[in-house]
Amino acid sequence: MNSSTKNYDYIIVGAGASGLMMAYRMSKDAYFNNKKILILDKVKKTGNDRTWCFWENKKGDWDAILNHSWGSIIFKGDRIAKTLSIKPYHYKMIRSTDFYDKIWVEISKHENIEFKTESVKQVQQETNLGKVITELSTYSSQNVINSILFSDAYKKQEQYPVLQQHFVGYFVKTKSPVFDDSSATFMDFTIPQKGNTRFMYILPYAKDEALFEYTLFSKDLLKYETYTDAIKEYLQEKNITDYEIIEKEQGSIPMTSFKFWKSNSKNIIHIGTAGGWSKASTGFTFKNIDKKTTNLIQHLKQQKPLNTFYKTNRFWFYDLLLLDILSQKNQLGAVIFSKMFKSISPQLIFKFLDEETNFAEELKIFSKMPTVLFSKALLKRLF
Repeated sequence: MNSSTKNYDYIIVGAGASGLMMAYRMSKDAYFNNKKILILDKVKKTGNDRTWCFWENKKGDWDAILNHSWGSIIFKGDRIAKTLSIKPYHYKMIRSTDFYDKIWVEISKHENIEFKTESVKQVQQETNLGKVITELSTYSSQNVINSILFSDAYKKQEQYPVLQQHFVGYFVKTKSPVFDDSSATFMDFTIPQKGNTRFMYILPYAKDEALFEYTLFSKDLLKYETYTDAIKEYLQEKNITDYEIIEKEQGSIPMTSFKFWKSNSKNIIHIGTAGGWSKASTGFTFKNIDKKTTNLIQHLKQQKPLNTFYKTNRFWFYDLLLLDILSQKNQLGAVIFSKMFKSISPQLIFKFLDEETNFAEELKIFSKMPTVLFSKALLKRLF
């Protein structure tokens, strides 16, 4: 039985990257010092369950906990193999244990922020309140910030394609220094594509340690052994044979232009993957969370209805066109990304993926893309 409802000024549902980043930003802003804030999740995350990467062209909030950063990237694909300087950008890597530690240490300094280990069953809009129902209690707030993806409605609809960025990664340690830790391999499409968009993603964070991730942008997940066999074969081809696997990770991130934000209401906002905050065309999430949590803090301080936070833009449509193509012809990913990196500077690509380009810059990018493919996708969406 649920006990009587307990009220908070803000309730954060889910203590993953987006939920904890919201809590962190609230803890650093004096506006929230006298607000009662509750964080709910079934477990308190502390370990290395995620690796997050993102690019920045300046010093950032997370520089103190970077595992490594790179000033250049490697791209290999269809008739292209380049090491590209990305300066003034740096490609940055964070291990989740360092992120969690930083957040929990900061939160522990604030008596107004409370964490409860409870499994959340449901969030629902009531009259002028959001209600959160857990296995033990019921809570209410005028500001419920939910990062748990409760609904699978996005999987059941057909208006917007749904792919997955799915991967398995090996953290490899070699006996001798074999890695160049000055460059990260952003995408290596030289591996067998097998009718999909498949690439190897490599993060050498020491001369004898690197993360190798076998990654796909496709609809269906594979057997676990398919990913691991591909990594082992790749290492063998690179003559990396004397190594140990010190950690493993795997993940699957929805890639879709489904309008998650339409589920937001006056007193409930969905964030992170549950709010469609993953970049639909790439699956990159951390940078979007970083930017959107900053903006959401300002929105909360202005006391606006939560369903007025999200504003769609033209980049949503650009992502949709790419996903339309890859959902129908998944094998073309290598060709599209190769053409992009062959003809366009990585700095402009990053700016575009950050949704910071102007229309003239976007036209320059589009002029280098497979025109027929994107024209057909555009016409199909319009008519």
